[in-house]
Amino acid sequence: MFLSVLDVFKIGIGPSSSHTMGPMTAAVRFLDLLRSLPDGSRVARIRATLHGSLAFTGEGHATDRAVALGLLGYLPADLDLDQAERELAELRQARVLRPQDLPPLVFDPDADIVFDYGPPLPGHANGLVFVALDREDTVLVVETYYSIGGGFVVTAAEREAPPKATSSGEPAAWPFPFDSAASMLRMAHDSGLSIAAMKRENEAAVRPALQVERGIAHIWSVMTGCIDRGLAQDGELPGGLHVRRRARRIHQQLLAERLKNASQPHAASDWLSVYAMAVNEENAAGGKVVTAPTNGAAGVVPAVLRYYLDHCVGAHPEKVSDFLLTAAAIGGLIKHNASISGAEAGCQGEVGSAAAMAAAGFCAVLGGTPEQVENAAEIALEHHLGMTCDPVAGLVQVPCIERNGIGATKAVAAASLALRGDGSHFMPLDNCIEAMRQTGEEMSVKFKETSMGGLAVNLPEC
Repeated sequence: MFLSVLDVFKIGIGPSSSHTMGPMTAAVRFLDLLRSLPDGSRVARIRATLHGSLAFTGEGHATDRAVALGLLGYLPADLDLDQAERELAELRQARVLRPQDLPPLVFDPDADIVFDYGPPLPGHANGLVFVALDREDTVLVVETYYSIGGGFVVTAAEREAPPKATSSGEPAAWPFPFDSAASMLRMAHDSGLSIAAMKRENEAAVRPALQVERGIAHIWSVMTGCIDRGLAQDGELPGGLHVRRRARRIHQQLLAERLKNASQPHAASDWLSVYAMAVNEENAAGGKVVTAPTNGAAGVVPAVLRYYLDHCVGAHPEKVSDFLLTAAAIGGLIKHNASISGAEAGCQGEVGSAAAMAAAGFCAVLGGTPEQVENAAEIALEHHLGMTCDPVAGLVQVPCIERNGIGATKAVAAASLALRGDGSHFMPLDNCIEAMRQTGEEMSVKFKETSMGGLAVNLPEC
């Protein structure tokens, strides 16, 4: 199992990695498929259908807008928001796409993106189907994509394909091929390396080491920049819930208390929360964020890392890489053995995973052993088990923004508890991840990003 730190942490836009970034990427992939067809010149029209959670909360997550942007050729990481809005307006007027190396394609975003509120597709709760037709409306090609969380997208065939196994007679493609926490700890013990060091060597087997370090530095630059933007913004978030941004006001209060030497001891939790909320307010507004491991949980990891750098004794900027590599190792294990998708596992798979990742990274940079790092991740994940994903009105606002703040405080508490011990503990991280997987499987679909239960249907009387 190998999942690069540069894939765990993807640069993109809000409000959702699975409902915005994933569908946008799928649309780009569909255009690439059409370009590869021997009769691609016959394509005259495109249609898209959203299924499962993509349909139920697609409007609140701007999934239809994301599909249109993808068909305009935009990927989340390189989206120019101003230019994209101009092209979307032109598309709504002309109702024609003009993709490179393909003929003009009829596409009306209002009519050709269908929200199917029936049963989800069999492969995943987040399914979308693209259809290409000729001038006589004859179907030329159909492709099904699943947005499986964190911006990752697979086709139906890729989803159903058996995992590629490495035979016992062949060495793995990377130096430390751990696929469980137990094997990770065993390899750390045998090699004498930290989790970050093993992860760094795995990364270097795939791409040049300098490219990895530059990529990590860029990821952190985008993360901390997102915090700064969120702390500077006021106003109401889009979507109709009239939720106001709070991060700037809270940040100003904290700064004022610090100047007056009037901070309470528990202000540390407020700093963690305000950093996380700043990120998720930016995400809710459709701003530039980094999946960590998803958009809905994007605030936890950067909040804890920013807290480490700005508030902890002995913090060193050069440890940013170790923090993010350690966090990515834990995120990869969770994705491989369970899920990071809210539509598949509930919010335990999003904020729970993010808290485990952040706890592990924080523990590592504070000098924790691999055993203590694993313990920190387990504590953080354990205390998110069963958490539902029930966004009000399908928007990543309530309870998502505050939930990231609380997830960040849990991550720090988990790391602190682990550092007070010697790494030995009762419940292994692998078993906790399996418990999360089982809980996600048995959780009602009402509580898995469909906005059909929980907080989403218990609203204030107006």
